[in-house]
Amino acid sequence: MTARRIRIGIDTGGTFTDVVAFDEDSGEVVTTKTPSTPGNPADGFLAGIDKVLGIAGAEFADVVAVSHGTTVATNQLLEGKVDALGFITTAGYEAMLEIARQSVPDGYGNSYFWVKPDRIVPRDLVRGVGGRLDFTGAEIRPFDEDGARRTARWFKDKGIDTLGVCFLHAYANPAHEERMREIIAEEHPDAVVSISSEVLREYREYERSMTTLVDAAVKPKLSRYVNNIKERLATQSGRTIPFYVMKSNGGVLSADEVVHQPITTVLSGPAAGALGAALIAKVAGFDRVLTSDGGGTSTDVSVVIDGDPTLTTEGSVGVYPSKIPMIDVVTVGAGGGSIAWLSPEGTLKVGPHSAGADPGPICYRKGGTDVTITDAHVFLGRIPPHLLGGEIPLDVDAASAAIQQLAGKLGISAEACATGILEISAWNQANALRQVTVKRGLDVRDFTLTTFGGSGSLLLCRLMDILNVPTVLVPPNPGNVSAFGLLTVDVKNDYVQTHVALQENLDPADLQSEYDVLTERAAAALTKEGFAPADHVFVRTADVRYFGQAFEVRVGVPDGPITAETLATVAERFHAEHRVLYGYDFSGDPTQQVEVVNLRVSGVGPIKRPEILRVDDARPEPRPTGTRSVCFDADAGYVETPVFWRPDLPAGQVLAGPVIIEEFGSTVPIHPGFTARVDDYANIIVTRTQQSEES
Repeated sequence: MTARRIRIGIDTGGTFTDVVAFDEDSGEVVTTKTPSTPGNPADGFLAGIDKVLGIAGAEFADVVAVSHGTTVATNQLLEGKVDALGFITTAGYEAMLEIARQSVPDGYGNSYFWVKPDRIVPRDLVRGVGGRLDFTGAEIRPFDEDGARRTARWFKDKGIDTLGVCFLHAYANPAHEERMREIIAEEHPDAVVSISSEVLREYREYERSMTTLVDAAVKPKLSRYVNNIKERLATQSGRTIPFYVMKSNGGVLSADEVVHQPITTVLSGPAAGALGAALIAKVAGFDRVLTSDGGGTSTDVSVVIDGDPTLTTEGSVGVYPSKIPMIDVVTVGAGGGSIAWLSPEGTLKVGPHSAGADPGPICYRKGGTDVTITDAHVFLGRIPPHLLGGEIPLDVDAASAAIQQLAGKLGISAEACATGILEISAWNQANALRQVTVKRGLDVRDFTLTTFGGSGSLLLCRLMDILNVPTVLVPPNPGNVSAFGLLTVDVKNDYVQTHVALQENLDPADLQSEYDVLTERAAAALTKEGFAPADHVFVRTADVRYFGQAFEVRVGVPDGPITAETLATVAERFHAEHRVLYGYDFSGDPTQQVEVVNLRVSGVGPIKRPEILRVDDARPEPRPTGTRSVCFDADAGYVETPVFWRPDLPAGQVLAGPVIIEEFGSTVPIHPGFTARVDDYANIIVTRTQQSEES
């Protein structure tokens, strides 16, 4: 019997680890979930692989690759658990992190209350080294080697083993930074070092410094985590299994390489979910999509247009700005484990604190004492008294008692308290969706909302009301969309070079040579990852602005040789994109000059994707598996509601609310006034009942 070729995608979340196995030969896709193990995430990771291989009837020997979305770097930054860091910069610029951007969140009206957060590196652990380059990379003052050695020894004596290096204008010439790293290796060989010319070769020294320091901060923990999994995979299988880690830019990278650029893995899991949802929605015929990934700790939302999630380099994780290319995801603390609490004023609040996987919601019976969103759902009957098809029983009585106690403090009924918790959560999610649409000049009503994740679809009817979204799509196995997305992702590396010049002063030959250098770097990385030159794909873009503006707009650069016509096309694309974003442009005003700022190349190594197949709709009309008392509205109370098992529903099946649709990893409550239809790809399409009747 010939060995099978199984690729596995694993997304480790705050509560559950989601696993998808794809048989490359037969096209079969198998999904499952297993509880996450926050103490050592690798335990849940390996348990998930064992479980999915058992379901698929396969063995470790059949596994040809594993792709992983990890929240290790993200959680470390969100929780502010950054160990002692040292920062080495150009002498005279030691206060760079203190000065920062001098901006106050939420405008100057907040300046009275706002307390400046702690710097990622305190002022006493910042050291300057002599030497100076200008913006072209030319040396103005030579590098102070003696000072560099004194600095390296000083950090060694202090016991600071993680260092970030960012010298002025190193994006134009990395020589001084590379020499600094060599000296650190000689004087302080145990140090983990990140240099800005490798992390982010782009101007704006504050953002470049912060991104470099974040890279250094997460490097030790992420390296240990990734290497631990790699070794355990090799031990369990008796061979080296190709192991890829999801990056924030919508690509994956081998574990060997990702430990050298850990900053690229922040928002790793949410990026995979956005890509998986993008592919599912595109196949179903929707080209403008909002994705909402609801997990145990948070909900992640993003925008997808024509199958491609929106990218940004203006992102941040927690309080730390990171200018690496990342899928534009907004995260809000509104997951199944988000805690309901009373403010000092006596008002009800939900999140961002989470009970996570351990101890979890009260109904998990693992020692949780705080009321959570999941407790509210189970009290109202919107989710069954068990999870994962019965694997995890829930304590409905304990959840009810806790909600009644909280309701007593508020002086309202238990039903009003539980629906109030869910209402606050729905508005938190709606506000996040507005951030990725309205704040970017997009109309929410033009999009189809795709909800997934274990808790992502529980509030979809309220989100439709709040946002006035006409249609919601719920993919099959919604809890596993992020893990599925990992199997659809190409290997991808991004390279950037600052090149500031007005359009009229641009020399096509100069740009050609800059793009050639970036392309060569991308090609070398793809070759190292095992892709034949014939399979390499390169995507060129440029960051462009009007002269005098502070921020840029990214536009595509046409393939082929760089000519005057190429530059004219880039300018036209910039005018059009500027008009979409800001509502105006200066294409007809010759006094407003166009300026190119950064040149970018993405190197892509394509992989074989699972095919999303049409379902066989020859099944008989399904019957409800039973009924359950469900409260959709506190004033209306509980109504007896039919419950359907989703795998029983054939294509074309229409169900009018109120109805509950359950499956192994999630539940979809359809409120009165809404209708669910199953499409040809087993997606549930939810619309308002009146709208459904008209169509």
